[in-house]
Amino acid sequence: MKKIKIGNTDLLGTPIVLVCMRMNRLSLEEAVAVIETVNESGIDYYDHADIYGKGECEELFAQALTQSSVKREDIILQSKCGIRDGFFDFSKEHIVASVEGSLKRLQTDYLDVLLLHRPDTLVEPVEVAAAFDELEKSGKVRYFGVSNQNPLQVEFLQKHLSQKLVANQLQFGIKHTGMIDQGIHVNMEDEGSIDHDGSILDYSRLKEMTIQAWSPYQYGFFEGVFIGNEKFPILNQTMEKIAQNHGVTSTTLATAWILRHPAKMQVIAGSMNRERLKEIAQAVEVDLSRQEWYEIYRAAGNILP
Repeated sequence: MKKIKIGNTDLLGTPIVLVCMRMNRLSLEEAVAVIETVNESGIDYYDHADIYGKGECEELFAQALTQSSVKREDIILQSKCGIRDGFFDFSKEHIVASVEGSLKRLQTDYLDVLLLHRPDTLVEPVEVAAAFDELEKSGKVRYFGVSNQNPLQVEFLQKHLSQKLVANQLQFGIKHTGMIDQGIHVNMEDEGSIDHDGSILDYSRLKEMTIQAWSPYQYGFFEGVFIGNEKFPILNQTMEKIAQNHGVTSTTLATAWILRHPAKMQVIAGSMNRERLKEIAQAVEVDLSRQEWYEIYRAAGNILP
């Protein structure tokens, strides 16, 4: 699988990322099989968070990795921190402690990437900077990024950091297109023109931050999957037609739709189904035309001015 640059760095990763937030639902044997399947599909990027399964996901992943044929040095490990029970916490103490916990659970000496998970309105950027400096100097984290942050929040942090933020996890997919809509409906007064995120798509491209698209197959806020959903007949009919033309499934097509965007995003895949993961990985081989991309966009209920 062809790799892409993560941010403006020398770090190369696959366009598909496996998020391990559901891995604690698997047995050890099943977790090993998932890792083997992902590896065989060419995916080398794994996403974690300290809160996933209250740490169980990281622990099980580490056990499964040691029993698989995959070596730690051949993959990219990313984790996130900042969400606690009932509040957010970007304090230096919590960031450092969270990384220490993740390293222990993941049985590794370092994280390739650490993301701050959801904005903390009580953030003190100097504390974040101190935590990042300590973690980088000690070799425990190589690169840093954020999740669910708008351009001014990123700029506010970046002003105080020695490191360049390389990635931002944002919800994006065929049924969650706000970052595209407002860019198309500029200078209009309809619903699509509403800027919900400060032009985060254009900002990310300008600053060379990699967008990692989470919940790519969901509609709303975890309301459900749109693929095969009877609530969206026009969208699914359109996707099935185009998918058949390319000899792939609708899941593959929905993934390829994101990868077609020139922002060179990564798709965060949360499935623990091995066949589904193979379908998702196949998306890197699908070359959607501009016309097909916009046909899917319109079928999702979006209007072009």
